[in-house]
Amino acid sequence: MRPDRRACLIGGGAALMVAAGSARAAPSSVYRRGNDADPETLDPHKSSTVAEAHILRDLYEGLLTYDNHGAIIPGAATHWTISDDALTYTFHLREDGRWSNGDPVTAADFVFGLRRIMSPATAAKYAEVLYPLKNARAVNQGEAPPDALGVASPEARILVVTLEQPTPYLLELLTHQTSLPVHPPSIARFGDAFTRPGNLVSNGAYALVDMVPNDRITLKRNPYFHAAASITIETVAFLPTPDLSSAVRRYAGGEIDSLADLPGDQMTSLKARFGRQVILGPSLGLYALAVNTRKPPFDDVRLRRALSLVIDREFLAERLWGETMSPAYSLCPPGLDNYRMPPELEGRNALPIDREEQARSLLAEAGYGPGGKPLKVEYRFNTTDNNRNTAVAIADMWRSVGIETRLVYTDAKTHFAHLRDGGDFDVARMSWFADYSDPQNFLFLLETGNDGLNPGRYANPAYDRLMREAASERDVAKRADILFRAETIILGDLPWIPVLHTRSKALISPRLTGYHPNLRNASPTRFLRLAT
Repeated sequence: MRPDRRACLIGGGAALMVAAGSARAAPSSVYRRGNDADPETLDPHKSSTVAEAHILRDLYEGLLTYDNHGAIIPGAATHWTISDDALTYTFHLREDGRWSNGDPVTAADFVFGLRRIMSPATAAKYAEVLYPLKNARAVNQGEAPPDALGVASPEARILVVTLEQPTPYLLELLTHQTSLPVHPPSIARFGDAFTRPGNLVSNGAYALVDMVPNDRITLKRNPYFHAAASITIETVAFLPTPDLSSAVRRYAGGEIDSLADLPGDQMTSLKARFGRQVILGPSLGLYALAVNTRKPPFDDVRLRRALSLVIDREFLAERLWGETMSPAYSLCPPGLDNYRMPPELEGRNALPIDREEQARSLLAEAGYGPGGKPLKVEYRFNTTDNNRNTAVAIADMWRSVGIETRLVYTDAKTHFAHLRDGGDFDVARMSWFADYSDPQNFLFLLETGNDGLNPGRYANPAYDRLMREAASERDVAKRADILFRAETIILGDLPWIPVLHTRSKALISPRLTGYHPNLRNASPTRFLRLAT
């Protein structure tokens, strides 16, 4: 380990130290919930980030939902049946389901929502996640009308969902924001403006009250929600916290009740200071670098392999992220359902000096390095302390083999919108948290045509064939083998360079109870309690 890498620890623990006798803000009856970033949208069919998911989980309720332990529980549906061939699911909606304006929640609302997200006119970046529904791909690509989608409402409170092939993760998929209903009369009246305060009608535990960019999004308990009587937190304010050091200072001052992310390089000092208020837990997440495979010279796999080889993942995990990350040598994290141990990148057990030598050789073959031109890389990331520290450290590692790096950073909303909309880049920070515990939820990201989530526009026909084969395979073990082969292709081509696998990390005020870390990173406000 080179000593100069210690200089990568930007914004150290000293920045967090607030005098022990500092005055704390008086307890509030409002739950002030730190959130990763401002949402780009509150339209569930156009959303795609974890920060948006936390808010939408409070505003809306799907057919199924999560409790505060990450367990799947009935939501808008009370029960369901599955056909013998596992292709037809029949959901029975609750009698007391209501929108926040008092309208009944019907099966037709779910049909409307699912057709809306699959419509090409919606331009939903996340539509591919629902391709297991019958005819979903054809509808989404404009090859079939919306009413060809495999959803129907034969009765007001009965929804029938038909699939292309058996999908072992279907129930968990229906907890996701892409399958949430929207209020049809509001869409008809307000169009895209239906998400604004005063316009938004939701069917979840909370209703939207106010939205102030870069400050807060305020929700109040929905009195029409079927379980409203059990909800004790009347108001929740989601506060964007991209500056983690500042967020910790606000927490220490009593201005924030919980944080969903922490500065990884300061975990030792945070645990010493806050003790059991620091909560670490499991997670199914990936921190990766997307490479623009449509742009020379990054379309050369030798360069992508060189970039990967010199990343010291152990250093990043141990020194920058503390206990909150583990080194990633695969796209899929260990522990996914319906899978085996994933394949791994080459070089895990090699010495750093040997990996650097192999990287120099690959660069030289491609015409870069000593005696040739230097490889110049623009590295884009969304601004947080953790992301900045990681970018600086990786740039330092690349410099050891003659790679010159320029760092470009923006807020999260701008960063991910730039990538989703096809903006230019060389290498960009990406993260992914599983929507459901299945390898397909990571591997589908890199299928051809999934442009909203595959910013480098990677395409490999052999990979696509394996993904289609896995989708039609009913034997879970055989399906796992096929997906293993597909991931092996990804690790050879490296359109995404896996860097770290995540753990959840949170600061939870002693006056907030009911929080339980879980693999789904789900903690709906309706299940929490706040002492005032």
